Amino acid sequence: MRTILKLHRSLTGDLAQPQTSVEISTFQESDAAEWLVLNNRIFITHPDQGDWVMEDLTNRMAENWFDFEGFFLARQAGRIIGYCWTKIHHDRVNEGAIGEIYVLGVDPAAHSSGLGKALTLTGLNYFRRKGIKESMLYVDADNHAALILYKKLGFN
Repeated sequence: MRTILKLHRSLTGDLAQPQTSVEISTFQESDAAEWLVLNNRIFITHPDQGDWVMEDLTNRMAENWFDFEGFFLARQAGRIIGYCWTKIHHDRVNEGAIGEIYVLGVDPAAHSSGLGKALTLTGLNYFRRKGIKESMLYVDADNHAALILYKKLGFN
C-alpha cells in the first residue's frame, strides 16, 4: 500500500540561497519535449508522475495555477538534468497563499550532487519573493532520499 506524506515548512525564518555550478533557468514551451523525456526517466516506476505524454504536460500548463516563472530547470552543457516545478495555492479561505514544491526531479546521473537541494531552495526562495510565508510538498513515505533532503531543509 502506498503512503503519501504531506510535509510543511515555514518560510519566515532563515532560508539558504541555492548553491550550484549548473545553470538554473525557467521552463519555456520549447523545453517540453526534452523535459518529458527526463521526467519519464526519473519517474519510470512512479504511478502518478511516470509515463507522461505531451498532453499530460499541456493539461497542467493550462491550469490556472501554472506559472512559467515557478518552473525551474537545471542545465549542464545545455541539457536539462533536473527541475523544480512549483505551484501556488491561493484558494485557502481566510489564510494566505501556500507554495507547493509540486514536482522535484533530478537525473539519476546527477544524484548526490546537491542539485536536489539547490533546486528545492530555488523554489522556496521564489515563494519568499512572492510574499508567501508557508510551503508544503507531498512525498512517498518510502522515498528515503527525498525525505532526508526535505528534513534537512526544514520540512516536517
